Amino acid sequence: MAEPEAHRTLNRSDLVILGGGGLAIVAAGITRYVHVGTVVAFACSAAAVALLAALVGRSVEQMGDRFGPGATGVLQSALGNLPELFIAFFALRAGLLVVVQSAIIGSMLANLLLVLGLAFLTGGLRNGAQRFEKSRARDTCVLLALATAALVLPSMAQETHSPAASHIRVLSDIAAVVLLIIFALSLPASLRRRPTVDGQPAASVHEPSRWPLWLAVGLLTVAGGASALVSDWFVTALQPAIVTLHLSQAFAGLVVVAIAGNAVENVVGIQLAMRNQADYALSVIINSPLQIALVLAPALVLLSLLTATTLTLVFAPMLVAAVVVTVLIVSLIVFDGESNWLEGATLIGLYVIIAAVFWWG
Repeated sequence: MAEPEAHRTLNRSDLVILGGGGLAIVAAGITRYVHVGTVVAFACSAAAVALLAALVGRSVEQMGDRFGPGATGVLQSALGNLPELFIAFFALRAGLLVVVQSAIIGSMLANLLLVLGLAFLTGGLRNGAQRFEKSRARDTCVLLALATAALVLPSMAQETHSPAASHIRVLSDIAAVVLLIIFALSLPASLRRRPTVDGQPAASVHEPSRWPLWLAVGLLTVAGGASALVSDWFVTALQPAIVTLHLSQAFAGLVVVAIAGNAVENVVGIQLAMRNQADYALSVIINSPLQIALVLAPALVLLSLLTATTLTLVFAPMLVAAVVVTVLIVSLIVFDGESNWLEGATLIGLYVIIAAVFWWG
């Protein structure tokens, strides 16, 4: 009787993700071991990674009413970044340091510029100017600025040849531990249940849970395990695809890897903005880059101790400039607690300019 119940609780969107994800995994597995061309293998593995990220996000979203919106938001961002973590770890093992560094920054930019820009653009065109809670936006921007500073300062120390430059590995480890502590300290406020969102009960920002809890947990477990396997295939296909498509490692990490592993998952933020649920849309979208800076980047620094490739928090000057400009502009836009379609178009335009800058490396 379990199967009919599952079918009744899955809508068309769920079936598309499940069916598409299954087909993409099979195709990625076949192209991994059968020579059909580097670009085809790369496209199949990238599609599988993107759909698995969407499935992870959807599974966590279905737990919303059980754990509350705050806990769900944290859990959704943390588990939604699993494909990126696996991709980065396997890329480090393959020696693709530039790809990993670019992907860390690219994941932040994809969410803060591309996804948030699309949310403001579509939400603004459909609903006019949208307003969200100023205090929550300010708190998030402050944490994002602090996390960005921790990513930038080691790079500045290296570029200016300060005394700390000869101890950059230790400095990166210290910064990584501090970022993880900051994340832990921010959890109580994030997990606290808020009585209202936009004047409505907090639980109402989630769609009513359609999936049984066993189904959500089961699919989340399967998607997490499959992400590890497919991420390995993705990295294996990435190296020859970069050569075939004449892509620089910087562009591949900043744009291709970042979008494949992250942006699809946050389409829900765009949908929420179109429904005029601006508070929750902003929370869903910005929480992901915040966790990338506070958790994913420092975790990779520490995990790189297990690989032959050492990852530090020293990034290329152009990557540093891109993330600083992005955080500054996003903070200016959201600090007033209001957004419109023109601000969304501005963010998308900045993303295109940054991507073009890194096309050549």
